[in-house]
Amino acid sequence: MRVSRFLSITLLLVVLTAGIAHATPSTQIWIPSTDIQPFKKVHFGLDVYIKTQSHDGTTEPTVTNAGLTVGVLPYEKIQMEIGFDYRDIGGDHTYPLCFNAKLGVPEDAMFKGSPALAAGGYDFGTKSDVSNYNIVYGLISKTFGSLGRLSAGYYSGNKDLLRDIDGNKDNNGILLSWDRTMSEISDKLWAAIDYQGGKNGYGALSFGVSWKFAPNVSVIFGYDIYNESTYKPTATIQLDIDI
Repeated sequence: MRVSRFLSITLLLVVLTAGIAHATPSTQIWIPSTDIQPFKKVHFGLDVYIKTQSHDGTTEPTVTNAGLTVGVLPYEKIQMEIGFDYRDIGGDHTYPLCFNAKLGVPEDAMFKGSPALAAGGYDFGTKSDVSNYNIVYGLISKTFGSLGRLSAGYYSGNKDLLRDIDGNKDNNGILLSWDRTMSEISDKLWAAIDYQGGKNGYGALSFGVSWKFAPNVSVIFGYDIYNESTYKPTATIQLDIDI
């Protein structure tokens, strides 16, 4: 009963504050992860980003992302997911669809102790030089026992859209993250910190925790601090449901 009530409140919050972030593959808090949806598993994600500060007396629109991702390869050692997201920024439904895909191998797939590898892309929009940010990336990750999992990678995107506030090209940067299930407290509790380089609107330091309310339902509560101080921080709530 508590789970149903919580999910109802979360869904209501999303509906009332609709807007969007980027079209998301399986992620940490903000950046992609090396995780990939298993074959035929459908994942529904609903992410809300709420500005916590105003800029010159004006608060930017709340940003939300609603999307589906599905695993499409029937193999254990090489996996792939594809997905799409619906975009709405402050009630603006112009060019709402974006697409993403990811291919990779899990840890220990190549040999015992081998890291996870992933390559993919997201924010492939439908309107040239408006929504086609076309970010591609590569990631490597490894779990180190109780220390947790460390990930590192690099991304690059559309140089015509990914620019800093002065209009200079700023279309690539590093990807870093740490995440861990806090099993000493509860196997339902997960924590993560991630970082995306650049001052192009995607660059940010993010951190948060997740609680698994059911075997197929979890909610992330996080916070994003953008590398460019003109972009004000956001609090994020991310609902994830495996169907």
